[in-house]
Amino acid sequence: MKLSNKVIILADCQSFYASCEKAERPELQDKPVVVAGSPETRSGIILAACPVAKRFGVTTAETIRETLAKCPDLTIIKPRMRHYINVSLKISEIYERYSDLVEPFSIDEQFVDISSSLSLFGEPEQIAKAIQNQVWAETKVWVRVGISSNKVISKMACDHFAKKNETGIYTLRKEELPEKLWPLSIEKMFMVGSQMTRHLTRMGLYTIGDLARLELYDFKRKMRYQMGKNADIHAEMLWKIANGYDDSPVSPFTFSAQQKGIGHMMTLPYDLHTIEEIKVCLHELSQWVCERCRSKGLMGWVASVGCQGADFDRPTGFHRQMRMPYTTNLSAEVYDVVSLLFERHWNGLPVRKLAVSLSDLTTDEVYQMPMFPTDRERKITLEKTTDEIKQRFGSAAIMRASSITPSGQAKRRSKMIGGHSK
Repeated sequence: MKLSNKVIILADCQSFYASCEKAERPELQDKPVVVAGSPETRSGIILAACPVAKRFGVTTAETIRETLAKCPDLTIIKPRMRHYINVSLKISEIYERYSDLVEPFSIDEQFVDISSSLSLFGEPEQIAKAIQNQVWAETKVWVRVGISSNKVISKMACDHFAKKNETGIYTLRKEELPEKLWPLSIEKMFMVGSQMTRHLTRMGLYTIGDLARLELYDFKRKMRYQMGKNADIHAEMLWKIANGYDDSPVSPFTFSAQQKGIGHMMTLPYDLHTIEEIKVCLHELSQWVCERCRSKGLMGWVASVGCQGADFDRPTGFHRQMRMPYTTNLSAEVYDVVSLLFERHWNGLPVRKLAVSLSDLTTDEVYQMPMFPTDRERKITLEKTTDEIKQRFGSAAIMRASSITPSGQAKRRSKMIGGHSK
């Protein structure tokens, strides 16, 4: 099927974590398998469910107890994030055989611009099939491919059509959106979650077409009324997605540009109620953020702290920031600022999620020294030395004493990647 000059695909790995596990254990090929938090205690949520498990009604994000009620013979496997990252990198290398323009979207989804590859490898569907076969041959992971003229449409082609197509490949042209995409319910639109769905349905927008047919000015006006005066940018983004407008290039360097900020957010396993407990986690978060800054040779001017309560449907919390008198990547200095901000703005309600960040970043090669003499140089050297020890022996090799208290999270999280087991 002919497209415009640009041909971009979105390749998505089916049930990625579960597929990686089944690839290493052939005896599980025809059995229902999920990857989930804690098989031993049968607690946690489902991160990935294989197609066999999905036929029993198992879905991601539900609890293990819920899935066992649907499928008692379920095989539950603890996540191995390091292994999944390695498989993802191997799949990236396969895509790079067909194009030098490969952009990761998530651990299991990547955009590939094949516009200049057609003369070498054939039509878009041929390239998609070749990629499918190659990934399967080398990893035993099945890839679904959406094809279109830009990233937004190829993403929706994959999510709504390729995943339901027996071949796992689907081409969606921009001129076909009114017929094929617009009849879909609004919650199926890319970048629309459950909360935004509620906002949009309150505006009387029940399908993607309902939004797409609005004039942009009218949609902005509705969004301002529903969400506040600062909703214009979000409104324009959603309107463009609904209409299939996207001129962003596929870039291998999307995540390589100079960062504007470095942050770390942590969802806690239970609520924290006292300032003493919260400060332990703020110290850990400050340390992790500063370690990342030092590893990249960066310092920041602005320290930020945020929190949220356990009820995500009725969110409580705040986010505040403060500009410091000089740049820093020292954990203690960042902690002093964020703990001050937290005490000043916290309303005493239980906290389930905490975040700390440094922004307005600059290089650490040249930085301003305090006016009065301090031992700051010695502290910088000391923190860089502890970073080296952690890189060599693991992040739990050196910890603050407060991190071994009940509210400390450093030891538990040292065994994780991205909040899940390594």
